[in-house]
Amino acid sequence: MAQDRTERRKIHWARTRALTFCVLLIWFVFSILTPWFARDLDAFTFLGFKLGYYLIVQGSLIVFVLLIVVQNMVQDRIDDEYGSGEL
Repeated sequence: MAQDRTERRKIHWARTRALTFCVLLIWFVFSILTPWFARDLDAFTFLGFKLGYYLIVQGSLIVFVLLIVVQNMVQDRIDDEYGSGEL
């Protein structure tokens, strides 16, 4: 019984860690890489705006808000699946 519980905790932590790495990767792309390559992206347009400008000004903010919402939803599902959710 205790071994089963320990195994479930390990799996829970592995899935939580994987989710965290995915969130950090997406954050890195939109907070570091997009501004870094903004001038190159300006060769393209989106809704009449230069793509680099648009991604930095609007796209990043939209992605960050969606990232928070999705991360919380997925983490709640992981917690509920392994019995670590709210009681």
